[in-house]
Amino acid sequence: MLILGLNMFHADASAAIVQDGKVVFGIAEERLNRVKHYAGFPTMAIQACLDAVGAKIGDIDHIAVGQDTDANLAEKVRYAISNPAKLLNFIRLRKRKQDIRDVRELIARNLECDAQAVPFKVHHLEHHIAHIASAYYCSPWEKAAGFSYDGSGDFVSTMMARCEGNKVDVLDRVFLPHSLGSFYTMICEFIGYNKYGDEGKVMGLAPYGRDTYCDQVRELLMTSSSGFELDLEYFKPLGSNEGMQIKQDGTVALARHFSGRMEELFGPPRAPDSEITQRDMDLAYAMQHCFEEVFFHLLNELHKRVPLENIAMAGGCALNSVANGKLFARTPFRHTWIQPAAGDEGLAVGAALHTYHSVLGHKRDFVMQNSYLGPEFSDSRIESSLNAAGVKFRKLERGPMLDTVSDRIAKGDVVGWFQGRMEWGPRALGNRSILAHPGSPNMKDVLNARIKRREWFRPFAPSILQERQAEFFEHDHPSPFMLHVYKIKPEKREQLCAVNHVDDTGRLQSVSREENPLYYELIQSFERKSGIPVVLNTSFNENEPIVCAPEEAISCFQRTRMDALAIGPYVALKSEN
Repeated sequence: MLILGLNMFHADASAAIVQDGKVVFGIAEERLNRVKHYAGFPTMAIQACLDAVGAKIGDIDHIAVGQDTDANLAEKVRYAISNPAKLLNFIRLRKRKQDIRDVRELIARNLECDAQAVPFKVHHLEHHIAHIASAYYCSPWEKAAGFSYDGSGDFVSTMMARCEGNKVDVLDRVFLPHSLGSFYTMICEFIGYNKYGDEGKVMGLAPYGRDTYCDQVRELLMTSSSGFELDLEYFKPLGSNEGMQIKQDGTVALARHFSGRMEELFGPPRAPDSEITQRDMDLAYAMQHCFEEVFFHLLNELHKRVPLENIAMAGGCALNSVANGKLFARTPFRHTWIQPAAGDEGLAVGAALHTYHSVLGHKRDFVMQNSYLGPEFSDSRIESSLNAAGVKFRKLERGPMLDTVSDRIAKGDVVGWFQGRMEWGPRALGNRSILAHPGSPNMKDVLNARIKRREWFRPFAPSILQERQAEFFEHDHPSPFMLHVYKIKPEKREQLCAVNHVDDTGRLQSVSREENPLYYELIQSFERKSGIPVVLNTSFNENEPIVCAPEEAISCFQRTRMDALAIGPYVALKSEN
């Protein structure tokens, strides 16, 4: 049985394919069309899924979409009626969304096939159920609490659920306009970060702030009997577009979230690209602090209703790795399983697995052991790409290749590392990564000057051998998908100075041999030369989606000041190119 899962006409459009209950391939459209956070129809991703299993669209039994325009309709209508100025916009948007519900016609048009020749059944699943399903059905558990939160989806921002066996039973929803994601986005916009996806950047700014504004910001975001509420005087009405606009070219633009009340309280908003002041840092600190307070309140309430130690989480806010790292101390939950594609691209997996298990009733026997669900490329394809680009290279056996690369990292070089199947989700996890020495005091500046060109305050991540985690970090719960931030032990901070953030934390990736043997052995080889079982890991890109194909990796190597490229069994040095 083949089930194709889709996230379409929503940020981070994607496709994933489930074969007999197992997720065998998944990819976001942005990795193929190179448009960041692409929000149109995932034509290329669908074709990549079909190619991965050697199928044609006529072989698909079911298509599952992680969006249901009919979900929570009464709440949508109630909000529209209470905001008459937005009513016409709401009606127009509703018609547009109804027009794109015809998945059969969309498939036929975009894949150039006959709509009558595709026999699949179509299933629409509410956004946040798909999020929770994407985490729970990929976890090893038969029972868990389910939690999803983000900006919005199908007019809901937060969902709590009880997950058991094949079922995801919804316990509670928080409806728009109340949204932790919108709260976070609003303050990010106010301090000058107004692009979709900028929230992760500002999370890195928060530790530079002080608690100057916590009391004032706490007034904007209050816990309540229904979970939490925003003081809407500080927010622009979201309207029917739920805070963002998808343009004709598939790019995403955010509507302004903050009202004039923010300026009355905190002064003028910061202009993008202008100097970051202490006020902006302090607002970032208060934003993260108050976000965490409400997050932990919600989890503690959920635990009262589902008193288990396991929690399966997804939604864009589940990418807040700082909050994730603290939940063990602030809630009764002891084990997390967070979807590596916790944001909206993960809806494709959740919708497909929910169809297989909950709708069709098939038993669960799949656990997502790693995030490597994307495409891989043959040695011949890589070699021809290197030759076409005029790159000089050497082909090495596994042992010498690992020795050469680890030696380069140990000597302070910056190495592009392109191996195996591409990661599913926004994090580079050792297959499409740029690697460097975690103990070089100036490495952060080197990476930003030569390649990444990121804001000065954004930290880089450590990848550590899983069994050595407890030696270096103050928590031993694994973080295989780089979704937890933990304190680095005082005696290890100098050794990890390039990945030690200003608050002495690191957003780590714990690497096991079972999940990624090649990357694991590279870190082992680096430890033999440096005494450190850790490498600095950042995504293989330069202000673009993470590289997917060999040509993109080679281009990034050529146009930046990267010292070396290890691509499959081939090693190229900048000094020879």
